[in-house]
Amino acid sequence: MADNKYKLDVLAIAAHPDDVEITCGGLLIKMAKLGRKTGVLDLTRGEMGTFGTDQTRADEAAAAAKILGLSYRGNLSIPDSAVEFNQENKLKIAQVIREQAPELVILPHWVQRHPDHLACCRLGYDACFLAGLKKIKLEGEPVRPRKIIYASYYRNSEQSFLVDITDEYEQKCEAVKAYNSQFGDPKNSLQIFHPGESVFDIMQIRGARLGQLAGVKQAEAYSIKENILIDDPQKMPVRSI
Repeated sequence: MADNKYKLDVLAIAAHPDDVEITCGGLLIKMAKLGRKTGVLDLTRGEMGTFGTDQTRADEAAAAAKILGLSYRGNLSIPDSAVEFNQENKLKIAQVIREQAPELVILPHWVQRHPDHLACCRLGYDACFLAGLKKIKLEGEPVRPRKIIYASYYRNSEQSFLVDITDEYEQKCEAVKAYNSQFGDPKNSLQIFHPGESVFDIMQIRGARLGQLAGVKQAEAYSIKENILIDDPQKMPVRSI
């Protein structure tokens, strides 16, 4: 890490348990394998999910955290399907950012179907800013993440960069399988995303398609809102022809 004020290297913020496993689980595993301290903040307990209970989903999230190799997992217990874009929720997230002090934050992409995911994206960005304000009513010292990236949620078609997760893909699937109440029964799994399609089929097909764009077997897509600076174009890994 460039600055010792950072406690976590990476913090992914998501609306529901299982969101990060499906979208950026490969990257979190990859970072943990590199020795980085990774964490996840779930805004809700996912209690409005079609299957499972609050306690079941909490147990599953804890099991998935071990598979991902997380150093931290927190939950703000904001009501599921009622994640509102307001100052109260911004400050709740900002307090965690101060406490965990991540250098990199991963948020949901801003193109969303689920209102909670969209609110999470907006709340997360604002919380990263507010956490750095000296006079705001938060405990701890001001801190602001150096970088924010946005994980693809299947609806957005553009991306800024891809991450090769070929070596992490099977472990990512194991983390998703930890949510047995949601995906253990094939009949349940076929009802949660696109009717008639398993989440694992969707992950495999999309990951393979993204991987094909970069010449690898499996990849995840991410977006940023700023430019990417390259020192040596000759060392860019993906071929043009």
